[in-house]
Amino acid sequence: MDKRRAPKHEPVPVESYRRLTAIDAAASTNPPSCARMLVRDFIDDSLYNPSYGYFSKKAFIFSPAENIRFKDIRDSYEFMNHLSALYREVEGDFNEANDIARQVWHTPTELFKPWYGYAVAKHIVSEFKRDDGGIKDLIIYEVGAGNGTLMVNILDYIQMYEPELYERTRYRIIEISSKLAERQSERQDVRDVTRRHNCVEIINKSIFTWDEQVPDSCFIIAMEVIDNFAHDMVRYDYATGAPLQGVVLIDEDGDYQEAYEPLNDPTIQRYLELRASLGYRSPLISHPWRRNLRSILPFAPNLTEPEFLPTMCLRLFDQLHARFPKHRLILSDFDSLPDAVPGIDAPVVQTRYQGMMIPCSTYLVQPGWFDIFFPTNFELMRDMYNKVVGGEGRRSTPATVMTQQEFLERNANLSETRTKSGENPMLTFYQNFKFLVS
Repeated sequence: MDKRRAPKHEPVPVESYRRLTAIDAAASTNPPSCARMLVRDFIDDSLYNPSYGYFSKKAFIFSPAENIRFKDIRDSYEFMNHLSALYREVEGDFNEANDIARQVWHTPTELFKPWYGYAVAKHIVSEFKRDDGGIKDLIIYEVGAGNGTLMVNILDYIQMYEPELYERTRYRIIEISSKLAERQSERQDVRDVTRRHNCVEIINKSIFTWDEQVPDSCFIIAMEVIDNFAHDMVRYDYATGAPLQGVVLIDEDGDYQEAYEPLNDPTIQRYLELRASLGYRSPLISHPWRRNLRSILPFAPNLTEPEFLPTMCLRLFDQLHARFPKHRLILSDFDSLPDAVPGIDAPVVQTRYQGMMIPCSTYLVQPGWFDIFFPTNFELMRDMYNKVVGGEGRRSTPATVMTQQEFLERNANLSETRTKSGENPMLTFYQNFKFLVS
């Protein structure tokens, strides 16, 4: 008698897997199986599925209970120790008995409040006055507002320093996460500010499904947002240079496998065509003589390493062009990241466990338990934005790129974040952040 354990079931043929988008998967309360998904749909579902997505269940944005008094801190080293102590205190409040594997991360908005938000507010006010001469209303949209801290700081600044403009200010938050939208509404200091600042409206929906036409001049803020936009993935055929689109195969047990198919997705095709029109060439595409040489080498791989494409960022620009034709953009995020998975513009995939950050070597991880975030090629994104959003019918101000330090040196009150030693953590931390402004 054969005592080897028999398989639980016959494997489902891959060719019978249903093709799913993130929108399809959002209707389910459990991660999909026996499915084929584009890489962007798999990542989008992992992060944003309303039932099990990372931002729906696990994410927690760290915010010090009190503003940090930088003038009382000796130097950057003491600031790091102070920050670590605050982090341990927060994580100690969420042990596995009451909040399993809560994911905690920080942002410059939270660490350097209110001064970071004041710098953004000063930029907005300066640009508004230059554009409108104090005639029209100041309308601000924030995409993905986290805890609502930036909104609080911006409105406080305008109320204190520009009281006449404050009376003509409207602030609308577009927040995809119902959990974060609830936090923005229910957090005590936001509730208090909402009563004082009766110009605030919180709209729980995705910027990608926004269907309201906004003909007015307005500012769009997107801080630490696009790093969590899902990306597509392609690999190039070494022989021809042709791109193949990446897909994730999910078997009946919920295990993942990467596969490649001929390029046919319209969004990927449009991105690559637009990028080519800007004169950009992927560093993975070799010159013909190198491809010919590789083709005669034994055991040479037939595909390049992966390249991740910010196709959802392109969709954001399409939305801004179509729905907000007279907007001005303020966008900030990572331009480089350590410990990324293999590939060009590849993401960092990580989770926190028992107070430690655990990096992963692949994005093919259990949905909802891991943060997946990408760096951005800001110079390429600037050219893409100017190509898509510029044109007749909008206040055409070409976008420019600057480092976060350059932005803060222009707009921030740096004396308030300088330590006793003269060091300024707001300038020296987050050196891998850049701004895109238009």
